[in-house]
Amino acid sequence: MSKPGEKPEWARVAEAFEASGLTQQEFASQRGLRLSTLQSWVYRCRRQRARKGEPVRLLPVEVAGVAQPSAALLEVEMASGARLRFASGTNVEYVARLVAALGR
Repeated sequence: MSKPGEKPEWARVAEAFEASGLTQQEFASQRGLRLSTLQSWVYRCRRQRARKGEPVRLLPVEVAGVAQPSAALLEVEMASGARLRFASGTNVEYVARLVAALGR
């Protein structure tokens, strides 16, 4: 798609994105647009609507489930960011040897 050049045309592109149900990345890729340009115009159009006092569009949300608390008693976070979780009663010497081996 050729790049829209005027404000009204970009406003139409931003509206088309809002109605598409796609992510900004998907929409930009399908239309051959730069993601940053699309993001900028979507932001401008949303800001302009907010100034005009247009109602905020809310979407229904359904919670699928609630995570249960972990039974892990001991958690070790490595320098790499990896986290190791051990159940209650795990041998502490084993944990120390494992952490030392992974840290090498």
